[in-house]
Amino acid sequence: MPIKAALETLACPYASDLLRRVGDKWSVSTIILLESGTKRFNELLKASEGISQRILTLTLRNLERDGFVERAVISNSTLHVEYSLTALGASLLSLMSGVIKWADQNRDLVKDARLKFDAIREDRFSSANK
Repeated sequence: MPIKAALETLACPYASDLLRRVGDKWSVSTIILLESGTKRFNELLKASEGISQRILTLTLRNLERDGFVERAVISNSTLHVEYSLTALGASLLSLMSGVIKWADQNRDLVKDARLKFDAIREDRFSSANK
């Protein structure tokens, strides 16, 4: 996509909102966890280190609203809820996989750039306060 078209797309409130959703830490990890199949809420909660029950609930609700996740109420001897990826949610996995691979391959370069940037800023700050 040419740069101008990409900027026009980002200006669209729906596209911006969608990019925030698919780039959100908990949305990404939830979609990845559901890659291996249907999961109950507590399975997702235990597998998502650091997430609260409230945030997972909101994340799942938003992913369901956007069509990435399907929620099914199962009534056996006990009532429980299961979550699974829709075809739309599954289609994100290859894109996410590529971004995760890129991040892994370039983490040292980013770390070095941050250290260099911080050192330059620290030098400027120190010089300005003398």
